[in-house]
Amino acid sequence: MNPMRLFILGALDARGEMHGHQLRLQAEEERIHLWADVTVGGLYGAIKRLANEGLIREVRTEREGNYPERQVYAITEEGRTALGVQRDEGLRSIVFRPDPFDLAVTRLDPDGLDRMGPALELRILGLERLLAEQEAMLVRAAPHLSIAETWVMHHRADRIRAEIASHRTLLSLVPEIIDDELARKADPQ
Repeated sequence: MNPMRLFILGALDARGEMHGHQLRLQAEEERIHLWADVTVGGLYGAIKRLANEGLIREVRTEREGNYPERQVYAITEEGRTALGVQRDEGLRSIVFRPDPFDLAVTRLDPDGLDRMGPALELRILGLERLLAEQEAMLVRAAPHLSIAETWVMHHRADRIRAEIASHRTLLSLVPEIIDDELARKADPQ
């Protein structure tokens, strides 16, 4: 599943022919970067790839005023088929990427175990700030969001809350982790 493909194909299917700048404006209007893995700066490269694959086609070039010429694209039948696949995959697939933090927790510095608790406390504070930002963003964006987009923003906040709860559990385990690491250092077998 490719979020950029899903966004571009979905936008062209729903709104009809558009040029890259219109797609960019739609992405900004929807604040898609806040809740999806779509970067506004990556749109033009993705448009070219989709056109090369025959999923979208250039229907005309237009020029307004002193603006540069812009290629206007439409979704093709192959693009509609690919859009269906992207939608289905997006709804079916579960993406939970490994967090480098987890690896770091299993590769602690035996001489720096005393830094683990304070580091976790700082990480929790960072996650709490991230949650506050997400909640504030939701309040600001709420009037502009669909019901589905609102759910997505809440989903992200829920995931951050779960991460905070997990980190608090880990923080409570720090004394046991330190004891375990010291015992392993004393007897590596």
